[in-house]
Amino acid sequence: MSTDTSSPQYQKPVIEFKSTSFSVPVLTIYSTEIKQIDLQLKEKIAQAPDFFKDSPLLIDLHDDDESTHTIDLHDLLTCLRKNKLFPIGISGANDKQQKQAYEQHILPHTLRSTHPVVPSAQKIATNEELPVAPSPQENTSTTAIEIIENKLITQPVRSGQRIYAKGDLTILAQVSAGAEVMAEGSIHVYGTLKGRALAGVQGDITCRIFCSKLEAELISIAGHYKISEDIDESNDQPTQIFLQEQALIIKTL
Repeated sequence: MSTDTSSPQYQKPVIEFKSTSFSVPVLTIYSTEIKQIDLQLKEKIAQAPDFFKDSPLLIDLHDDDESTHTIDLHDLLTCLRKNKLFPIGISGANDKQQKQAYEQHILPHTLRSTHPVVPSAQKIATNEELPVAPSPQENTSTTAIEIIENKLITQPVRSGQRIYAKGDLTILAQVSAGAEVMAEGSIHVYGTLKGRALAGVQGDITCRIFCSKLEAELISIAGHYKISEDIDESNDQPTQIFLQEQALIIKTL
């Protein structure tokens, strides 16, 4: 009988860590009134239930507003979970709130330009500083140059699929109902747009959405959105969507 007690040698690793872009909505809190927050959450979720269903999110307590530092985090988390939202991180919390967050397995998070804003009738600010170009006196030899990653999809985007692009997103086929496409830049769909399309998710109000035929469940640019009930069903021509004075404009090409 073999007495070898050494660990077995696997031919293939059974786990692997990968770096990826996982987009999570950011919910900014401006009030300490839990009942008011609960009411507005229900209104938002009712407008786009598929978008918010079982969604992870980051909580931004809007640290420019000291009043949010008095909110009871336990009550807030209970409210969010009752609405089928699942917080995974928090920003702008004070020491007491961070302690409460740890007890609920919610970790502090520094908001950066890696998360889309939650669609809202108004733009949601995340208190981020805009990048500043180096002055002529600065040594630019070590300045990192970000490469914008445009993405091209040649196959239909099926129900349940989610696609994210750090630049422009171009799709040469249909976006099915129940699918979600997001881009930090503009979105071009050379087919019927039936699912959800969110352009300018980092707040770029100059982004646009283009499609051959518009039958979308939700369209959003920089957090400003419309759902299917607000979209003209007769809009079966090539269409562009853009922001004008904080309103979404749908216009045929």
